[in-house]
Amino acid sequence: MAQAITAAEFDSVVSGSDKPVLVDFWASWCGPCRALGPVVDEISREMADRLTVYKCNVDDEADLATRFRIVSIPTLILFKGGQPVHTMIGNMPKATLVGELEANL
Repeated sequence: MAQAITAAEFDSVVSGSDKPVLVDFWASWCGPCRALGPVVDEISREMADRLTVYKCNVDDEADLATRFRIVSIPTLILFKGGQPVHTMIGNMPKATLVGELEANL
């Protein structure tokens, strides 16, 4: 299951990871976010050997949402070496999300 991430730990966790990091920017009031959440958790388990997954609640972590220019949720950003390399916006089928990740890992 994806872990929550805060602004305080974001840089050290994302930059310090030896694997690519996927961050799911979401909010509890967002229907598409709630629909995508279980898919993100499945991917977190199934791709754990290749990818680390975190969830960032944009209501609790507004500074991170601003920093990464999150204007629509859910937004998922794939980071490599601490840098964003691929952004996906909106709810999507699991196969689509996995395909996007595979193409950018």
